[in-house]
Amino acid sequence: MRKKAYILAAGFWAVMAWSPASFGADASTAGAEAARQGLESWKDSSAPEMALLEQYCMDCHNSSDWAGGVAFDLMSLDELDHDAEVWEKAVRKVRAGMMPPQGQPRPERVVLDGMVQWLGTGLDLAWDSSPNPGAEPASRLNRTEYLNAVRDMLAFDATALVRTLPADATEEGFDNIAEALSMSPTLLEGYLTVARQISLQAIGDVNTAPTQVEYSAGSRDAQQGYIEGLPIGTRGGMLVEHYFPVDARYEFNVAANIPVYGRDNDVGRMNWCGGPRMEIMFNGVPVPVEDPANFRLQVPAGRHTISVALVDEQRCVGAGEYYLAEVSASSGSVQGMEIDGPYEISGPGDTPSRRAIFACRPASADQEQSCARQILGNLATQAYRRPIRTNDPEVDTLMRFYGLSRNVDGGTFESGIQGALTWLLTDPGFLYRFEHEPQDLAAGEIYRISDLELASRLSFFLWSSIPDKQLLDLASQGRLGDRSVLLAEIERMLQDPRAQALVENFAGQWLKLRDLDVVSPQVATFDESLRDALRQETLLLFRSLVDQNENLLKLLDADYTFLNERLASHYGIEGIWGSYMRKVQLPEDSPRRGLLGQGSILTATSVPNRTSPVVRGAWIVENILGADVPNPPPGVETNLEPPPGENVAADTLRQRLEKHRADPACASCHKIMDPIGFALENFDLVGRWRELDNGLPINTGSEMVDGTHIDGPANLRAALLNRPEAFMTSVSEKLLTYALGRKLQHYDETAVRRIVEQSAAEGFSLAAVVRAIVTSEPFQKRIKLETPALVTAQLSRPVE
Repeated sequence: MRKKAYILAAGFWAVMAWSPASFGADASTAGAEAARQGLESWKDSSAPEMALLEQYCMDCHNSSDWAGGVAFDLMSLDELDHDAEVWEKAVRKVRAGMMPPQGQPRPERVVLDGMVQWLGTGLDLAWDSSPNPGAEPASRLNRTEYLNAVRDMLAFDATALVRTLPADATEEGFDNIAEALSMSPTLLEGYLTVARQISLQAIGDVNTAPTQVEYSAGSRDAQQGYIEGLPIGTRGGMLVEHYFPVDARYEFNVAANIPVYGRDNDVGRMNWCGGPRMEIMFNGVPVPVEDPANFRLQVPAGRHTISVALVDEQRCVGAGEYYLAEVSASSGSVQGMEIDGPYEISGPGDTPSRRAIFACRPASADQEQSCARQILGNLATQAYRRPIRTNDPEVDTLMRFYGLSRNVDGGTFESGIQGALTWLLTDPGFLYRFEHEPQDLAAGEIYRISDLELASRLSFFLWSSIPDKQLLDLASQGRLGDRSVLLAEIERMLQDPRAQALVENFAGQWLKLRDLDVVSPQVATFDESLRDALRQETLLLFRSLVDQNENLLKLLDADYTFLNERLASHYGIEGIWGSYMRKVQLPEDSPRRGLLGQGSILTATSVPNRTSPVVRGAWIVENILGADVPNPPPGVETNLEPPPGENVAADTLRQRLEKHRADPACASCHKIMDPIGFALENFDLVGRWRELDNGLPINTGSEMVDGTHIDGPANLRAALLNRPEAFMTSVSEKLLTYALGRKLQHYDETAVRRIVEQSAAEGFSLAAVVRAIVTSEPFQKRIKLETPALVTAQLSRPVE
């Protein structure tokens, strides 16, 4: 009863903290004072829990042994806020079942869960007594955000150009963490080059020189079957989306291997038979060309689809026109396509990007200045994520760059806009997300960010891009402080196709799908079609849970997955045909249920020549259970490969790993990770099911730290589902990290617990977690720092 009262008290202070009135100084002061009184009551009644702590924890965590660098006998609840970082680590360990350690006395699970709840309540009351929502540092747009912002501003796909920029560094598993997004002179030069090319191509440069772009077709195996997007009845070939910069003629060269066969007919003459016929299509419409291997077309500017497919016509040309039954229908293949041009340019064209940029057209020279200001004011509003009027200083700056390009010999109105756009795309106000810090507040004071800053946080969280007009208008009117308006915007934005960015960028990194792009398993059958199918399976599962508003716990035990013929064959599942991914129900005993049975994660957590129970186990501990895995001690050998000449033909990987664990310096960590990894050893390094390792039966049986017996993926899933609060906390922490673009600190854990509590009450769907995050203190508020959270790089360059 006493614990329940504390939980209710913590929930009350949480409601106080979230209420609009709490943004006022008086309400904040009153809430903090009430929390302090609640904290004193909590401490006064904590004797039973402290006795449990002494009984089960202090034998190791004391001032004599200092296990883990922690001495609970030197810590007092009177200094709970001072020691909060240590207490939060204790909460994390106990919640995940990692403490008490294996082999030590352990109370019943309900007692440990009560300890977690008790300690979390006290930490939350301590936080409410002295709140700290953290401060999001100024952050450079990463490549994905830059690309999406250009797309939404200019209706222009700059993928090929942005890919030339160096890959962004990752921290905490994500590439949008501010501390990792540094700016160097070389990178700034790269942004300038990319910005210049984007502005030229988006506006349309009629002086552009011909270039050659090469595209490769799929693997030889892919040429034997139907390729999605091409006409029914064809096989092989390729489909390419290409940006044609201007209205002009373009040359197409198709590399193909089309054999020609001969045979004697009944009268002894040789008949020659053509191989498959190539069919050319432009935007899905067949195009008659004399030579499909080399031809030219007049193409309007913009993004278009050009495709080539194979049509098998196994008929001889000659007397009798005999059919060659012995000739394989799958002979011949397309190897690639080269697009050259433009030639004979006829104009810049009417493209989506030109329509997005040119909000007006000057009818005469004396209208150019006003029209340019209108265009640049519109673009600046989007780029700077706040309303910009045509007479504002920001537009004055852009007009200077407009003039530099307009007033040169041969300059035109459009070249002036192009010059100003180049500057805009490298302006710090566009490249960085700055937030204003009030000057009249003392360090340590908390304040609510502006509606415009909240709109920017929200759009980059859900869309990895800039706010759209509706969101920006609501923010400009100060309406995002209205909870109902904010929740409606969250719902609208999650339904928008741009929310696919949340699936691809959050789930794609959390679930290691981006790692699939760089892995190279030493398996002959692992090809690009399998790599893509593995990635799509996991993304589609995550997306389906989002679309259906399902509980995210279903990620661990979904009774369906998404397969095509290639992936089904890889898994040994029969009855799936064709290259398109479709939903497939799984039986209750299927090892493929949930994330743990998906080849994407199993492949990404292997090494090139074998599985890795350590990597697989560590990934689950960190990302499913939400506990930390320490790095190996210095000097410890981590290579499991045998020394040259040593015979290990009779060893399984588990046997070699158990020899490694005999080192006491290794055992303490490996006993946490290895049992989990062993349970997945029936999956090989690319996720195929197997019964043998090195010719020997695989032993998947083991015990987790908390004593739970596991011997395969089924009861490993059950063990993880038995700790739903650990998974919900881990997901919430990962998503909050991604949303804030910074590493979480111990003072963020109160917000995490409240996010879990709020979203669990709403079914723990992704939408519920998003709502809880967006309405949380760290997302809506900041603390005034002693020194501003500025970027480390100075963005300055000469005017060109």
